Amino acid sequence: MIHHAGLIAAFIDGGWRGALVLGASGSGKSDLAVRCLDIGFALVADDRVELWTSAGRLYGRAPETLSGRIEVRGLDVLAESALTWCRVNLCVRAGIPDRIPEPAFIDDFGLRLPLITLALLESSAPAKLSRALRHLGRGQ
Repeated sequence: MIHHAGLIAAFIDGGWRGALVLGASGSGKSDLAVRCLDIGFALVADDRVELWTSAGRLYGRAPETLSGRIEVRGLDVLAESALTWCRVNLCVRAGIPDRIPEPAFIDDFGLRLPLITLALLESSAPAKLSRALRHLGRGQ
């Protein structure tokens, strides 16, 4: 199944942890990905993500036609080194987060995954995402 989303990953504790970024067109998904790439994240997929489940876990990759490409608004669609696939440990929804939110989950894809809401265009969004993957993505 292909979803309108982005997928980026951070190398944490010896493995890649993926964050599936969900939001409307223009909400800042690719902008967040570009900023995360600058702090050590890896691109998996931009704009469209092919998702599948295996052994009770969710995985994602870019459709072949978009693999290794990212849209940088105001510039162009650019080539970018990318992971072939990764496990999705966390879902990120574009929006205005509560100051101290209750734990949230998304029950899509036949699985229950941690969900956070981030203002994707905030300058602190990459740092918040990194911390969320370190804390919420454990054991998922």
